[in-house]
Parts: sequence; structure tokens; C-alpha cells
Amino acid sequence: MIPLRGMPELREGDSLAVELLRAAERVGGFEGGDVLVVAQKAVSKVEGEVVRLADVEPSDRARELAGGGDPRRMEVILRETKSIVRTRPPLVISETAHGFVCASAGVDSSNAGRPETLVLLPRDPDASASRLREALRDATGVDMAVIVSDSFGRAWRQGTTDVALGISGLAPILDLNGQRDSVGYELHATQIAVADEIAGAAELVMGKVDGIPAAIVRGLTLSGEGSGVDLLMPPDRDLFR
Repeated sequence: MIPLRGMPELREGDSLAVELLRAAERVGGFEGGDVLVVAQKAVSKVEGEVVRLADVEPSDRARELAGGGDPRRMEVILRETKSIVRTRPPLVISETAHGFVCASAGVDSSNAGRPETLVLLPRDPDASASRLREALRDATGVDMAVIVSDSFGRAWRQGTTDVALGISGLAPILDLNGQRDSVGYELHATQIAVADEIAGAAELVMGKVDGIPAAIVRGLTLSGEGSGVDLLMPPDRDLFR
């Protein structure tokens, strides 16, 4: 895992590809087969998915769910929410329009770059990953995979880990069904969330407070194509709702 340090604070309209190229050049550049993991906030900022709290008027529902928190923040969460899965004010677990089930519909104020500001999830993380991959390939001639990542909690585990929201250039799931283990047992329900594992590994060198929004993961042997949508749990298999 190679952290891409020294990137500036990003704003709407900035070229994320250009800044990533500059950061990569400081560590020797990209290589074929690399996986570039980029924090969702970096993508959202350049795409303008940012809201100033001063521009938000909270609804009655937002005031009700905010508890002791800021109702304006809750209003933004509700706007990003397709359905509410669980609430314990001021905590809201939401399903977003993308299909992600996560705390606060992915709305976050950390690393926003400005006070009284919230960063939303990208509108289409897979499209964001594809555009970034294409721009970097055009600039370097190097084909790599791109993952747009974010931190999610897990229903059955403490703490958060980074997961893949958007993917371009790799198959996100390694399906081992039908293969046999060392004693000949045939696997029937084994799927490895490779893209999530890569995102979690990259987060080890990116961190939450170090201002490192991207990392190169190198040395993997990967193939295939897919999307972040492939990692969503189908409703008929979801035992937590």
C-alpha cells in the first residue's frame, strides 16, 4: 500500500485526476495492474456534493430525529435517505438512493475542508470511478483499477472499515462456489468481497486525520470487471431488515 501524500484541499471543479497524477509522480508513478483507492470525500468535493449548513432549513421531522444534534444536519440526512432502517436519535441508519445501508446516509462533516459544511456521497460512485480511471489511463497510458471508498460500520461488528462504493477495472467479488478445499469439501456459499478488502487495506495508510485521500495498492493479481452495486445485499437475503 503506497499512500499518495501532499494533495491540496480539493474544491468543486478541481481536477482530481491531475492532483492524483502529481501525487503519484512523487512515489514513482502508476504501474499496470495497480489499484487506486480514492476516498469518497475527495470525489464528492470535486463533484460539488457539498452542503453548507447555513443554507439548510430543517423540517419538523428533522427536528424530531435530531435529538440533541443539529436539525439542519438531520435535514440533509433525510434528503439523502431513500428509507430509514433504524433510528435512535440522533443516530439514523438509512438506505440511500444508491442502495447503501449506512449511518446518516453517508452524510459527514469530517474532512469537509470548511466549518459548518457537510459532504454527501457521490451521485454515482461507479461512474465516478470509471471517469477517473479513463482520465488517468488517457494521461499515462497505464491501465489500472479504481475504487472509490468510504468508511462503513457493520451490523455485527464494532468499529468501521473502508468499503468499496464505486469500482472500475476489477471484479469486486471472488466467487469460490463449486471449488474444493484441501480435504475435498466443495464450497457452496463462499464469496470473497475482494474490493472491500482492498479498500480496507488502503485505509491503513490513508487514515482519517492525516490528509491522505488516496493510495495505490500494488502487487495483486486481479481480473474482470464489475461495479459497487454488485456488493449490495439483495433484499431477499438481508437478515438484518
